[in-house]
Amino acid sequence: MADRLIEGYLPMKVNVEVECTPEEARRFMGLPDVSRANDVYVDSLVQAMKGAGSIDQVQDLIKGFAPMGEMGLRMFQQIMESGTKAAFGAATPKKN
Repeated sequence: MADRLIEGYLPMKVNVEVECTPEEARRFMGLPDVSRANDVYVDSLVQAMKGAGSIDQVQDLIKGFAPMGEMGLRMFQQIMESGTKAAFGAATPKKN
């Protein structure tokens, strides 16, 4: 067969499941603790939203706080839409 890596052996798939908290996963993967920065970010966003008097002002504030502004929000929306389409089996052309 063409999918054999070594004559007489087929590749093997192994799945490993790990139960842990998000904090444990962050530490295990060596990611930095950004909880303080996140708290400051969220607090400043909440304070700014308290001063907003309309939906348009809230939208403008969110665009300003988002990474890369409005372009970042559009990219995030596109990523979410394509993920949703893939997850629910939307019609996508198959490659032959």
